[in-house]
Amino acid sequence: MDTFGWLSVLPPVLAIFLAIKTKHVYLSLTVGIWLGWTIISGGNPVTGIIRTVNALVLVFADADNTRVILFSAMIGAIITFTQYSGGMKGFVNWIVENGLIKTRRSAGVLAWFLGVVIFIESSICVLVSGAVSRPIFDKLRISREKLSYILDSTSAPKCVLIPLNAWGAFVLGLLATQGVEEPVRMFVSSIPFNFYALLAVGLVLAVVLSGRDLGPMRAAEKRVQETGKLLRDGAEPLVSDDVIMMPAKEGIPLRPLNMLIPVVVMVVSMPIVLFITGGGNLMDGSGSLAVLWAVILGLVAGAVAYRAQGILNMKEITDIFMKGVGGLIPVAALMMLAFAIGDTCEALGTGPFVAQAAEATLPRGVIPAILFLTSCFIAFSTGTSWGTFAIMVPIAVPMIQIIGLHPGLVLAAVLGGGVFGDHCSPISDTTIISSMAAATDHIDHVRTQIPYALIAGGMALALYLLFGFAL
Repeated sequence: MDTFGWLSVLPPVLAIFLAIKTKHVYLSLTVGIWLGWTIISGGNPVTGIIRTVNALVLVFADADNTRVILFSAMIGAIITFTQYSGGMKGFVNWIVENGLIKTRRSAGVLAWFLGVVIFIESSICVLVSGAVSRPIFDKLRISREKLSYILDSTSAPKCVLIPLNAWGAFVLGLLATQGVEEPVRMFVSSIPFNFYALLAVGLVLAVVLSGRDLGPMRAAEKRVQETGKLLRDGAEPLVSDDVIMMPAKEGIPLRPLNMLIPVVVMVVSMPIVLFITGGGNLMDGSGSLAVLWAVILGLVAGAVAYRAQGILNMKEITDIFMKGVGGLIPVAALMMLAFAIGDTCEALGTGPFVAQAAEATLPRGVIPAILFLTSCFIAFSTGTSWGTFAIMVPIAVPMIQIIGLHPGLVLAAVLGGGVFGDHCSPISDTTIISSMAAATDHIDHVRTQIPYALIAGGMALALYLLFGFAL
């Protein structure tokens, strides 16, 4: 594939720099997209503007993108449904009154546990865990930044360790196209070597149990404990106040079941739709279709349950649905920009250029570590771990065959690096959804999470160097 050389790296790097520097994510992404299409247009800024608008429109030409954006907006209705019906308040009261969650530590363990056991899809994991945990965290005065860290670090890192989900299906497909005869065996052999994913999930539990925080997270926790402010002054959460703080309808019973019905239906529907769309094989199912239909079925189940109980009429159900979707429009817009900059990077050849630059002759023992670092950078720059897998797996598999490297170690380095870069990137969809589910400022989430990700990433890099020479 032809690339634009080092120029292809400028748009994502500029977008990331501006996002962190200015905290204006929408503008930063737009500038990055514009720069990319200006480069492609031979440096003509006017043509760059025209092609930027076209790139945003073409995001919806991809059915998967459209489904993800629709689901991102509609999940707002799930949140408002569970709040206005009294389900969320009833569930939180039930947990607290029954002594199930009494302390900050037990609340953190609950969020971690939900993040680990819901493994079908990373976005569903984040959204379900966030919907359940956020009111409890608020009640116990735990910062929204801490919740978003827990959500993010138990989503993609855990999903990439399991072959029986959308992530596993995607990776297995990539391996099969590279001629790997037993892709499942190779994937399973990579699990013990996926050091970043294992360390990221384990580090969350250690942080929750120890109560020790680092850097910006320590300041965030100090703020909420001393002042009661769940967000810093001037923070801009990704969802509107109507979605975050919608009170339950007056005069209705606060039943935990009214939160559980749409959430459980959503979670259960995911593997069913994967099974159906995969022709009887979960591994061949469509992840985006499964997510969209899971949300739709959850909404339908909630609406039917609320109407049957007589607590909401059809007008209220419709109004609450529209209010929830409206509250998530900023997230849908951000997802559109994230997809557009990914398409821009693909047109520029950013990933292949970075990957090819790392293919110089290297000592055999450092190759897994180099693959890990390269995957980290590509995923961080483009905001997509799956895109990174698509670029790096075709490079890594031939290295295994030609140089004689350990298959599991090399695959794990690519997968772990992709998750690390995606985990830290402010333009990543999973990072965005984690900020949304925790109702926190997106850049605050990125800033407070990075120190923990760097710890896990540094340890993983050291282990790849160690095992690269040992195996």
